[in-house]
Amino acid sequence: MDQDYDDVIAAIHFDDQGLVPVIAQQHDKGEVLMVAWMNRAAVVETLNTRMAVYWSRSRQELWRKGNISGQTQTIIDLRIDCDGDTILLLVDQKGVACHTGRRSCFFTSIIDGQETVLNTPQIDPKVLYP
Repeated sequence: MDQDYDDVIAAIHFDDQGLVPVIAQQHDKGEVLMVAWMNRAAVVETLNTRMAVYWSRSRQELWRKGNISGQTQTIIDLRIDCDGDTILLLVDQKGVACHTGRRSCFFTSIIDGQETVLNTPQIDPKVLYP
């Protein structure tokens, strides 16, 4: 049954474009997978379906994670930070989270000015997004 989640929406401070940043983290390992954006509709649909739904700033439409790639995020918990201006999604990631075919979008390390790529793609992006 769909709910309105008015109290949740009231606790979130969306920016002047109606968006809030979202961090997706693997619930059981703490691995940070990606950062995306949500608007009110994305928050409500995510809570109703328990599947990650984001707002695509480039396409200006809801982005249901995994609809094209099959790499879905099941929501374990949705948390709002102390200021209400960032959401943390604890998810169960199916497959890879990054459009590059990697598990996480955070695969580049910069230490002492040296860039190191930490891992290679697990799946060809052309397979994810034909």
